[in-house]
Amino acid sequence: MKHTDTADRLREALTEADYTVDAVLGRIGAEGQRALGRNSTVAAEWALGRETDPLATLIRLWLLQQPLPRKAVDRALPEMVDPLITADILTGDARTVTASVDVRPYAADDGTDGWVVSDLVNGLDAQPTPPRSDYVLGISPASTSLAQLTMRGGISSALDLGAGCGVQSLHLSRHARRVVATDLNPRANQLAAWTYRLSGVEPEQRLGSLYEPVAGEAFDLIVTNPPYVMSPPGDRRLVYREGSMVADGLVEAIVRGCVDHLNPGGSLQVLGNWAILDSDRWAERLADWIPAGCDALVMERERLDPFEYIEIWLADAGLVGDPRHGERYREWLDYFDDLGITGVGMGWLLVHRSGSTAPDIRIEQWPHAVEQPVGPAFAAHRQAVEYARRSDAEVLATNWRLADDIVQETIGEPGAPDPRHIVLRSQRGFRRAVEVDTALGGVLGACDGDLPLGAIVSAVAGLLDVDAEALVTDLLPRIRRLLSDGMLTH
Repeated sequence: MKHTDTADRLREALTEADYTVDAVLGRIGAEGQRALGRNSTVAAEWALGRETDPLATLIRLWLLQQPLPRKAVDRALPEMVDPLITADILTGDARTVTASVDVRPYAADDGTDGWVVSDLVNGLDAQPTPPRSDYVLGISPASTSLAQLTMRGGISSALDLGAGCGVQSLHLSRHARRVVATDLNPRANQLAAWTYRLSGVEPEQRLGSLYEPVAGEAFDLIVTNPPYVMSPPGDRRLVYREGSMVADGLVEAIVRGCVDHLNPGGSLQVLGNWAILDSDRWAERLADWIPAGCDALVMERERLDPFEYIEIWLADAGLVGDPRHGERYREWLDYFDDLGITGVGMGWLLVHRSGSTAPDIRIEQWPHAVEQPVGPAFAAHRQAVEYARRSDAEVLATNWRLADDIVQETIGEPGAPDPRHIVLRSQRGFRRAVEVDTALGGVLGACDGDLPLGAIVSAVAGLLDVDAEALVTDLLPRIRRLLSDGMLTH
């Protein structure tokens, strides 16, 4: 990158001022942090009071986006202001300095930390403006969600597809020996280079669209939060959120094309949107995207009607209160109507190159609470599917046990001798549940790892005075589902 020496000196200055997540939170407090999440600076400024030390100055400069006296910034960033102006990180003159881009401390529960460089937060203190077309989004709920759902564990190679400001690459660099970060937006690559240099990581950066920059290459893990917003065509699209394909064509292209860029056993994880054309057949449509030889888990976390969806993204574009708002709203509605889009699904996609001739493809609505980070649950599901793929004889010969986090819930009338419903529920991961009848409940209750499943089913059949083979036929499909859900293990 250009300005390497300047970036290194800036990192030293940020470290010296203790411009870190913990220190910033200590100064602005929980109220200030929550207010910044609402794009309001008042609470943080109130907490800082009259303090003018280097940390207070850096908070005001970048997090609050205030113009500051040159002397104050010189004290916080000794001999750095002019080089940072030259590098387009700051702007100013002999009297006043302001931030040109956002430099923000970052830390996560997995130990990832550093500084993230992006464009300034839009709409701070209720002053939204339409952002530039090549706007580079910073730390966001979407980037946090993708980091939480990503599977971690030592791997040889990872691809951060559409890396933006570089948040995912910071995480990937902790557990992948090689990380490649791509983006179509040259400005995103430039700002991400600052993120990487300041944070001490060295991904390989590539410029280009989708899989073009990695033609002929394959990875153990691909993660992406692509520009999935489904807006009308035209020259007003924002690169960070909107591609040039029709409707959800970009997400479809990523899913269909992943198999050529995954090593055997590799996985793609996507945070994305998809169009609902037929509410009864939406899952079949997405299933058609999954490449041959790949397992998939698609979880729709939320579904919006067209009006909700359009209003969110018009506000994101800074058009609330803008004279063009009504015109743009109608353009989106016409676009959705022409394509037959009746809703938009929002959620998570996992595609795993298992090589199986009988792939496990599950597509479901799952708006329920999950354990965060949810990445370990995706990794556990990938392993559990292999258990469920075993032959009937292998499943029956295995000593299964009920997962440790399973609890039993009963539902019935107060005072009744027996409950109407018995539900086994997982307390971890996706927090799945299954309602059990007498036979399945009896079998699962005996699954403690001591006996093979076949012997347990035979014993339960004897107790219930039913045919053992018929009970096996009835229970095996449900047992396989519990295996793939991770509720049975060994």
